[in-house]
Amino acid sequence: MLPGKKSIPLRTWATSLTIGAFLLMSATGVLMFFGYDRGLTAVVHQWFSWFFLMGAGGHIAANIRPFKNHLRSRWGQVSVAVFMVVLAASLFSWGRITGPQLERPIKQALVDAPLSALAGVIRADPDALLLRLRARGITATSQQSVRDLSVGTGAGVNRLLAIVFLPD
Repeated sequence: MLPGKKSIPLRTWATSLTIGAFLLMSATGVLMFFGYDRGLTAVVHQWFSWFFLMGAGGHIAANIRPFKNHLRSRWGQVSVAVFMVVLAASLFSWGRITGPQLERPIKQALVDAPLSALAGVIRADPDALLLRLRARGITATSQQSVRDLSVGTGAGVNRLLAIVFLPD
């Protein structure tokens, strides 16, 4: 700490960070629940959740005695037990196939497929797809995959998939 500078008390920053991050996580969580997936909503939700965890950890540290007392109560024990059961249950699919389970293998298949196959998926002429890539400074052949292009050009896989799948 620099001389003459006052530190911010744990309770002050932890409470402020917890409240702000909670509002952000709530808003982005509700947006994602209702299928709003434009922009950086999911990325902000995932990455800023770390700020929520830091704030909550600081808030617990600043309020450790009331926290311990709460965990000794019946309500505290039941609430922790219920959410631990939900957490454990969420680790299994219970026979359901979910969107997130499908996303990774689908993306991997797209990344590894030759550009000629991707052209078929987007119902475009393979040469038109190659021209679209060339217009963005990426020279490719129809037999190369997005992964090949990423390694060869240094362009990110997501950027290349966006060129292929998103309209100009």
